[in-house]
Amino acid sequence: MYRPAARLADIEPFHVVELLTRARQLASEGRDIIHMEVGEPDFPTPAPIADAAIAAIKTGQTQYTEALGLPALRQAISRFYRERHGVEVPPGRIAVTNGASGALNLAFACLADPGSRWLLADPGYPCNRHILRTFEGYPESIPVGPETNFQPTPALLRRHWQPGTGGLLVASPANPTGTLLSLDEIEALAGVCRELDGHFLVDEIYHGLTYETDAPTACAAGDDIWVINSFSKYFQMTGWRLGWMVIPAAYVRDVEKLAQNLTLCPSAPAQYGALAAFAPETIAILEARRAEFRRRRDFLAPALEQIGFRITARPEGAFYLYCDCSALAGNSFALARDLLEKTGIAATPGLDFGSNQPTRHIRFAYTTEVDRLAEAVRRLALYFGR
Repeated sequence: MYRPAARLADIEPFHVVELLTRARQLASEGRDIIHMEVGEPDFPTPAPIADAAIAAIKTGQTQYTEALGLPALRQAISRFYRERHGVEVPPGRIAVTNGASGALNLAFACLADPGSRWLLADPGYPCNRHILRTFEGYPESIPVGPETNFQPTPALLRRHWQPGTGGLLVASPANPTGTLLSLDEIEALAGVCRELDGHFLVDEIYHGLTYETDAPTACAAGDDIWVINSFSKYFQMTGWRLGWMVIPAAYVRDVEKLAQNLTLCPSAPAQYGALAAFAPETIAILEARRAEFRRRRDFLAPALEQIGFRITARPEGAFYLYCDCSALAGNSFALARDLLEKTGIAATPGLDFGSNQPTRHIRFAYTTEVDRLAEAVRRLALYFGR
């Protein structure tokens, strides 16, 4: 008997992971694959973090921690907000989680009533809508494009809000576009959510990876906003599966009860490692790597445009270029498969990011060295006859 829950019909595969599987298969056969598909920094976790985790393991600090994380780590995150953003976030409102995905699981488990509708930007990170659906909420897309820098606006929010809408989830910097929301824009969206009696969640997992200016945190726009962050991207701890969430005070106990039952606690070694993430020597490493990501972006963006891709989003953060490929190909998913098979370039089709013109967009991640990006550009130019 095969009878999965009905919600499974609404949860699609993560296509980029399936592309990655094929890319790895080709690599195992001896093909030279240039990985520009997965949003994972190519740098190793900074040594101070790894050393701190190893020391914790060697000294037996591997037991369960508090469900919401080590008090010392919650205090360190609080101090980081104060020093980096000038915002006071009490440690008691911070939950350390099993990655940003774990934070979203807890947030939607806490907030999403069965049948409730939640507004998400389209294009956007696909797992967000599937996590929501897992908790019996329904994602409602807000189509966004170049005219709003691929971000929702108060006018769009009002247009799409309806009875039964639970709230809004945005990302800044956004995946797949790398666009930012200013503090004024965050405050304006928060104001509409308050007026309409909805929740406001802000995904900030690419904070730190911005290139002209630091992204403002939504924590500065009110203490009723749910803010999700991660040690994966800027801190380059993807496989450690560690993140955090800033929770409105009234909901802390609710999230704690969920964490106790759903995960018990985040990984203890990962948390002890993360205690070194905010040390000056670690930040120095991370800032040097941020400069390298900017160098890669500044090389790749004009090179892709010269081939015929159009970059209609301002890539101010993260490490992606979301490109309109319609002048070069009729279907980005077919293009992504063809590029992988014929050129060894792995990129992510727009299909992964929603239903808003997915066939005309493709995402390239600049998470590899400039010389490899240059080789990718050379292969692309040959493929398109440019």
